[in-house]
Amino acid sequence: MSATHQIKVAIADDHKIFRKGVIISLRSYVNIKFVLEADNGEELLEKIPEFQPDVVLCDLKMPVKDGIDTTKQITKRFPHIRVIILTMYEDDRFVGHLMDCGAAGYLLKSTDPSEIKKAIVDVMRTGFYLNPFVNKVLIKKNYAKQKFNPSLNSEMVLSDREKEVLKLVCLEFTAQEIAGKMDISPRTVEAIKDRLMERFGVKNSVGLVFFAMKNQLID
Repeated sequence: MSATHQIKVAIADDHKIFRKGVIISLRSYVNIKFVLEADNGEELLEKIPEFQPDVVLCDLKMPVKDGIDTTKQITKRFPHIRVIILTMYEDDRFVGHLMDCGAAGYLLKSTDPSEIKKAIVDVMRTGFYLNPFVNKVLIKKNYAKQKFNPSLNSEMVLSDREKEVLKLVCLEFTAQEIAGKMDISPRTVEAIKDRLMERFGVKNSVGLVFFAMKNQLID
């Protein structure tokens, strides 16, 4: 993503004053452009094809269709769109579940606008945004109750190339950046990531990071 690229953002929240406040607070960031507002998840899903946002800021508790169901539907129907949960619910139970549903980040409504901006940029760059709150919750919850028990059998032995890709993903490098560092194509990087996600039973880059951390697969 170039420095001049505008990230198209949608926001779904049934409180209009809050929506407007978020939009105004991020107005100074010229690389972020709000293209869509919605009162609930159903309205958001109906309008996405017309406005084609890159990132969605989504509340959890909304009428008609809540943020959990909306995140699942976006992940299924528009997998290229990054969903960031923006909610007042500081509840451990929601975080791991939402990440499992495909959310790329989880922020509280008390978050400073500068961090919301950083989260938007990071999910476009790397596919996920992890702050200390999320890190603490996911580590404590062992990230979505993974069943893997560490062992020395060959099933979980990674090649040097797989280890390097996994390490760089954990360091928040993009596929393009990883390709440059390893002198391979971005397509090869994505293929390796896809293979690792399938082996580990995770759905996205967030899953790769926490599976690697939990099971000490990287140095």
